[in-house]
Amino acid sequence: VAGNYAYVAGGSELRITDISNPSTPIIAGGVDILNYIQAVSVAGNYAYVAGGSSGLQVVDISNPSTPFIASIIGSSAYDVQVAGNYAYVAEGTSGLKIIDISSPVAPFIAATIDITGGTEGVHVAGNYAYIAAGDSGLQVVDISNPAAPFITASVDTPDFALGVYAAASYAYVADREAGLQVINWQKAIDNYKTIQAYYH
Repeated sequence: VAGNYAYVAGGSELRITDISNPSTPIIAGGVDILNYIQAVSVAGNYAYVAGGSSGLQVVDISNPSTPFIASIIGSSAYDVQVAGNYAYVAEGTSGLKIIDISSPVAPFIAATIDITGGTEGVHVAGNYAYIAAGDSGLQVVDISNPAAPFITASVDTPDFALGVYAAASYAYVADREAGLQVINWQKAIDNYKTIQAYYH
């Protein structure tokens, strides 16, 4: 939801619904995406759509009744979150892509970081990107310099991490049949630094 509109992943269509009167929502417009929509993140006049194997599709929503695809980048996109001038894209086995969207019609890849286990979900808060990394659980990536990201914590989970949300000192991981895993990511960073110091 952004302003008076809800941006809905409707299969292969991005549907824009006017919710200015929540009791009587009205479909304002929509646009077909090249593949099944996995996730949507909205910033300003653009919706950033994770289109599975069709990559990240940037949709101009300045006129909600006639949205259109402004640009496409990448070969896959399974989750996306926009923060500032960057879109953080979970690309499955291709890792985490950090895409510069300062010009949404001409985005470019600012950095890529390989994530063991793949990237199923991403959540950005402050200087960190929290990655649901499949068999590798939670990976915390320092993005204080988006052009040079690095892993700063890694916490294995009992099953397969599919989604993640972070707030305060905790990351909440959807871990398939193991249910919800609540992880103190700040403590995980401290432990990770101790382990790295030991081996170096």
